[in-house]
Amino acid sequence: MTPTALRPPSPLRLAGCALAAALALAACSKSAQPAATSAAASQYAAVARGRVDIEGGLLALTMPREGVLASVAVHEGDTVKQGQLLAALDTRPAQLAVDSAQAQLEQAQAQLKLLAVKQAAARLRAQRLGAAATAGAGDGQSADDAREASSQLDAEHDADQAAADMAAQKLAEAKYELAQRSLRAPFDASVVHVTAQPGASVSPSDALFTLLPDKPRIVRAELNESFVGAVHPGMRAEVADNDDSGNDRWSAHVLRIGQVYGPATLENDPQTRANARTVECVLAFDQPEQQLRIGQRVIVRFVPDDRH
Repeated sequence: MTPTALRPPSPLRLAGCALAAALALAACSKSAQPAATSAAASQYAAVARGRVDIEGGLLALTMPREGVLASVAVHEGDTVKQGQLLAALDTRPAQLAVDSAQAQLEQAQAQLKLLAVKQAAARLRAQRLGAAATAGAGDGQSADDAREASSQLDAEHDADQAAADMAAQKLAEAKYELAQRSLRAPFDASVVHVTAQPGASVSPSDALFTLLPDKPRIVRAELNESFVGAVHPGMRAEVADNDDSGNDRWSAHVLRIGQVYGPATLENDPQTRANARTVECVLAFDQPEQQLRIGQRVIVRFVPDDRH
């Protein structure tokens, strides 16, 4: 039998082999990708979106009484201390009421002092006449009259003391109303927004100042219902920017987990927001992070306990 000569492979056959090899490599890489993703996801017990906040949130302040603003003492961006004056109404009517109540109190107190002198004299006279009547050297009727006069002065003292107490109460009320004409910072804070202007008419329903309390920042994360069982108070977490593009990372821990399910509000996909059910998870930073802005969105990754 005559041996058949070997022919070199045709270009078409070589191209087919190359395509088959490429498809095989692609299939291998696709099968390896989920494994890598799963390995990366297994580093964390859960991942959630969140936003930076403070306990209680921003505080909107209104004037306790209606009137015309006489002065505004702060501007946006200012830092204020507890008790610092923010704004004030015209205080002249309230100050006049305080002065009048003060005068009434002083008059009542002066009346009590004068009555105290009369009481002392009446008691002394009643004692002397009573002693004289007992010794047979005086008239018993005069002693009785002296005792009655002393008792009347005691009753007058009680009435005047009640009047003085009432005057003191009126003075306290007038001072309270005077204080209500001024608005002061309830705690140390930064002034975020101001709508107050001198000369403007305001009422208790008008928000004049928005304050950012000087309190530690927290994170309010929306924990998906599928991860609720994997997270617990005290658990460590890593907080990053919402786009996760920067190198900033902040260490935090879970303070508490809510008891109420609600819709997701931080998801970008409208369909996800409509269908997802989340529970609020509040975290505290391990170190004060005052540079973070209120409302800033972040990504929270919860670290499993075995990685502590």
